[in-house]
Amino acid sequence: MNPIRHYVRYRFEGKTGSALLEEGLVFPIHGDCFADGGKTGEVFRLEEVELLCPCVPSKILAVGLNFRSHLGNRPLPEKPELFWKPVSALLDPGAAIRIPPEAKTVHSEGELVLVIGRRAHRVSREEAEACIFGYTCGNDVSERDWQRNDLQWWRAKGADTFAPLGPAIAIGLDWRKSRLETRINGTVQQSQVLSDLIFDPAEIVSHASRAVTLLPGDVIYSGTPGTTGVIRPGDVVEVEIEGIGCLRNPVAAGGAEGRPGEAS
Repeated sequence: MNPIRHYVRYRFEGKTGSALLEEGLVFPIHGDCFADGGKTGEVFRLEEVELLCPCVPSKILAVGLNFRSHLGNRPLPEKPELFWKPVSALLDPGAAIRIPPEAKTVHSEGELVLVIGRRAHRVSREEAEACIFGYTCGNDVSERDWQRNDLQWWRAKGADTFAPLGPAIAIGLDWRKSRLETRINGTVQQSQVLSDLIFDPAEIVSHASRAVTLLPGDVIYSGTPGTTGVIRPGDVVEVEIEGIGCLRNPVAAGGAEGRPGEAS
């Protein structure tokens, strides 16, 4: 069995690049993770670099109601129920989720995120498997009052900083054997084996590709398990998936600051 490889994007002394992450060391590569041209010969300690979102998607899709434990009394969906999150909602590992002043009830949603590695247009389930490059952690931050009362979820799911992503893309991960855990201030809020997904990654990609062409770097948040929890300024949210790593973001008040949706 091949070992899991981990790719990250990083910033060091004003320069950005892609790298392999191995035992706490960052090995820059030529090109990006989708066209790995080999190590450059440089090496950094993880604490020396600033981690960025591990890929730069042209689009973000997300699946609602994809765990039985999150459905409650609602019936099982007949197909993956997809919605959009704008790329401007992207947030780097370690950066602050910022609660808009008008928001009242904001929840974190820990999720397995699929990273597309090749163009997918109307692909079969079998073809979809080959289109998935790897997996990372995501937090589908959601404002529940807006989600209930707005006609669309454009701000409930898409406000700036509402799509934390990272820290690494895991290649070769058997996601079925991994457990997702979301912690708020160190207290476990969600804990679920990912094999309990209703629609698995291949079915999600195949379904999405029938209407939307997926491109390398695009990401799909695959759904959240169990009961989600409220987050407030001053909190720290961690989404950890076995075999991938831990996505950690503090929570702050106010409008978005920093680099939401940065593509550098």
